[in-house]
Amino acid sequence: QTGPVIDMPVPASFNDITQDPNLENYIGWVWYEKEVLLPRRWLQDNLNTRVVLRFGSAHYYSIVWVNGVQVVEHEGGHLPFEADITSIVQGSPETLCRITVALNNTLTPHTLPPGSIQYMTDKTRYPKNYFVQNIKFDFFNYAGIHRPVVLYTTPSAYIDDITVTTTSSESVAMVQYQVSVVGSTIYSLSLSLRDQEGKVVATGDGPVGELRVLNPNLWWPYLMHENPGYLYSLEVKMQAQVDGALLEDVYTLPVGIRTVHVTSTQFLINGRPFYFHGVNKHEDADIRGKGLDWPLIVKDFNLLRWLGANSFRTSHYPYAEEIMDLCDAYGIVVIDECPGVGIRLPESFGNKSLQHHLAVMEELIRRDKNRPSVVMWSVANEPASELPPAAYYFKTVIAHTKALDPSRPVTFVTDANYALDHGAPYVDVICVNSYYSWYHDPGHLEVIPLQLTAQFENWYKTYQKPIIQSEYGADSVPGLHSDPPLMFSEEYQKAMLREYHSVFDKKRKEYVIGELIWNFADFMTNQGTTRVLGNKKGIFTRQRQPKSAAFVLRERYWKIANESSCLPPVITSHSLFL
Repeated sequence: QTGPVIDMPVPASFNDITQDPNLENYIGWVWYEKEVLLPRRWLQDNLNTRVVLRFGSAHYYSIVWVNGVQVVEHEGGHLPFEADITSIVQGSPETLCRITVALNNTLTPHTLPPGSIQYMTDKTRYPKNYFVQNIKFDFFNYAGIHRPVVLYTTPSAYIDDITVTTTSSESVAMVQYQVSVVGSTIYSLSLSLRDQEGKVVATGDGPVGELRVLNPNLWWPYLMHENPGYLYSLEVKMQAQVDGALLEDVYTLPVGIRTVHVTSTQFLINGRPFYFHGVNKHEDADIRGKGLDWPLIVKDFNLLRWLGANSFRTSHYPYAEEIMDLCDAYGIVVIDECPGVGIRLPESFGNKSLQHHLAVMEELIRRDKNRPSVVMWSVANEPASELPPAAYYFKTVIAHTKALDPSRPVTFVTDANYALDHGAPYVDVICVNSYYSWYHDPGHLEVIPLQLTAQFENWYKTYQKPIIQSEYGADSVPGLHSDPPLMFSEEYQKAMLREYHSVFDKKRKEYVIGELIWNFADFMTNQGTTRVLGNKKGIFTRQRQPKSAAFVLRERYWKIANESSCLPPVITSHSLFL
């Protein structure tokens, strides 16, 4: 017995696809089902073939069946999960393979992001069993199968994981690798590293080792080098014996050679000071919600490069792997954030929440650890870090993250008072959000210089760590004009940015290492009295058309880029710089 059955595209959020207002705001279980015919060669027994079903992401809690047999359960959106379905599909080559997914988007105090279900019990005002999903974050809780679902095969012995880290000096780079093989203990591994012309520049063998690259092409951020985002290809070839058969598996991993180092005042990439002039984004667009959409992704990267943005934060959850691939290839630097947004309730700092948060960091790092574009992990956004339990909570999450990946700095993004923040002692870089003259002293642009300067000086005096302004901005309704500037006009958004920028320009000579505008584009939120069809803090509309502020930011970012490209190069060999 089911409810109504409708067609639903994948990947997509289900909320905006139909004309049904109940589906727009639906909370609870939905079911997806599809039948596919698998290639016959996958299904013959004794071929030593492993068949895998992989989901790029599904929001939020997923249970998956194949031909009525449960194959995987996964908690959390925004990250991939998969199941080995070999034993279910092999041996019945003529049968359709039925894939069934039950998906629940309910958020509780222990999910990531957290939320709470509130039952309205006043029968004079609400229907029977009426409830609402409360959330402490300002974006729409889109749900559905948001990223591609694929079926793929490997041999029964296969390359399960590769970890790569890099170090470099002026004329030589070292690529450390670790490869894990599953399905056989009798195997050999050979590795070859190729440059962009396909030439082999280093070779190795065995599961652990180091490749030596002479005169390497380093991975540089966009606008720091004439050839940003340089990627080598690491080809890993496994040969294994299984039941007398020789099996071969090959995996090619893009590798960028780059180093990251944080001092008390600077963020260094390849030994050279890097200044984040970038954006915060959302996976959000008309109709498809958070569903993966290639034309939109490519458009966004073209806008980022037009803007002169060299970086973004994956606010407030991991973005699609397809987006991350382009960051690697284009040299766009990423602060990779987990879905730890809206951790406000005291019960969201308990052991149950902490355990899940640690598991999510493991999944995120396993997915993105080899990406040169990812230079820092962010474990949360605007948590209630002034609460006493936040100290142990963030100490534990950050220590766990660093144990999983010692090669990158770790942060979380705070809007707490500098004197009360219990998590800040454990971060490598202070990331601060503030909205002076918007949420505080609304309409009073004249308070920004004093308040923003005090913010930076108080944080630096307390922690002596470099600071990123990880959010700032104002809503503007496109086409709304006012001079003198009034809130929600395009002029007010521009004026606020300029006030912030004048303070940034003073402090970036000292210890401020970045500025990320909130937001790249307008995005959908829950309905509310301060939200007119979503959040309007984008410098682009939701349809990716520029507001006046986009031109202000573009002029600034290109100016900063041109200034920094005049810095004396730290590494002078092999034409690494303009």
